[in-house]
Amino acid sequence: MNSMTDQTPEYEARLMRKITWKVVPFLCICFMAAFLDRVNVGFAKEGMSKDLKMDAAVYSLGAGIFFIGYFLFEVPSNLILAKVGARSWIARIMITWGIISACFAFVQGEKSFYVLRFLLGAAEAGFFPGVIFYLTKFFPGAYRSRTIALFMMAAAGTGIIGSPLSGAILSLDGVGGFAGYKWLFFLEAVPSLILGVVLFLRLPNGPEEAKWLADDEKSWLAERLEKDRIAAGPSAHTSFKDALTDPRVLVLCFVYFTHVLAGYGLDFFLPTLIKGEYKNSSQFVIGCITGIPAIFAIIIMGPYGRSSDRRQERKWHYALAVWWAAIGLTVASFHPASAVCVVALGFVVAGRWSAVAPFWGLTTAFLSGTAAAGSIALINAVGNLGGICGPYIMGWSEKNLGSHDWGLRVLALLVFLGGVIATRIKVRPAPAPASDPHVAAAQS
Repeated sequence: MNSMTDQTPEYEARLMRKITWKVVPFLCICFMAAFLDRVNVGFAKEGMSKDLKMDAAVYSLGAGIFFIGYFLFEVPSNLILAKVGARSWIARIMITWGIISACFAFVQGEKSFYVLRFLLGAAEAGFFPGVIFYLTKFFPGAYRSRTIALFMMAAAGTGIIGSPLSGAILSLDGVGGFAGYKWLFFLEAVPSLILGVVLFLRLPNGPEEAKWLADDEKSWLAERLEKDRIAAGPSAHTSFKDALTDPRVLVLCFVYFTHVLAGYGLDFFLPTLIKGEYKNSSQFVIGCITGIPAIFAIIIMGPYGRSSDRRQERKWHYALAVWWAAIGLTVASFHPASAVCVVALGFVVAGRWSAVAPFWGLTTAFLSGTAAAGSIALINAVGNLGGICGPYIMGWSEKNLGSHDWGLRVLALLVFLGGVIATRIKVRPAPAPASDPHVAAAQS
């Protein structure tokens, strides 16, 4: 069995491509289903508000309650995943949230809306951090930003595919005696249920169970991941308890809080903002236009993640991405209900999603093992509390100020501040990939 040092850069590049194609595309499809079920309430907003007599404040609170359940169950879920394995636990997550998402078709009022949003958050808790933790088992640190960028393209891509799809489903309003938003919740839950079963049948818990990896490939990967852990130095944590004492974990919690606050503050109101410019258009047309900002993200995310890996730099890549998102939010606030607003929101979505890959590349640089599972979940859980505050800020602005302008400006200010704080975090770079001479040169 050959050691890592016996292999060529071509071997490394070939193996990384193989792992990427075997692992990432399927997880992307699963994440698209997850994200669609999480944010389709934005498309259901108008119909539910009219049918169930819910104002902007009720809708915003319900949208945000999702993240309370998410917060409470996130860390326990990921710690369980680390013990029982990704295959069975992520499959359980997907099937549970699919069932709950379908139940939204039977919401009777604000109380049942609140309860189901909480349960949906509790059910989905652990999926995203679980996948991030899972990817650390297959990808060395020098490859993580580009890999996470590929994975996060699924969330951005949901806007391109899911927005027109949601608009088309809403056009079924009245078919079979059901409102369009009821069809929306029911039909968009089906993919999660199917994918949960498929995932349980085919996903390996780690490289050691991957039948498509040869013994020498498993050995190379194990050696390379161990080299990453050693290179991280004495500040690298493998114990969740030790990681909790690292101030960087707490700082990252706050940084991610500002990121999520701005992201979901926009996500849950994006169809409403777009419709302000296209009031007389059909639901399908609104859906297609709502998907335009996601195109910006898809174009930028991949190259941006590769740039972060190539330079082995995370902090400034994160900060620059959220700063251009802040600029987009600000521009949109001064040009509401206009084509300029749509373009500005495109930059917001691109910045928001492009920042995620370097952020998690930064986080996993000093965490491994149980510390990675628990801390990734903690950062994601605390950060996702921003999903309560962002929609609330936007809903309050709509209800009390008659527009979303000041809501967008507050989101811009907070995410800009998060970028400033991120630049102060210190970590060591991961070992350069042998297949990328640019990284080696940057580190020398």
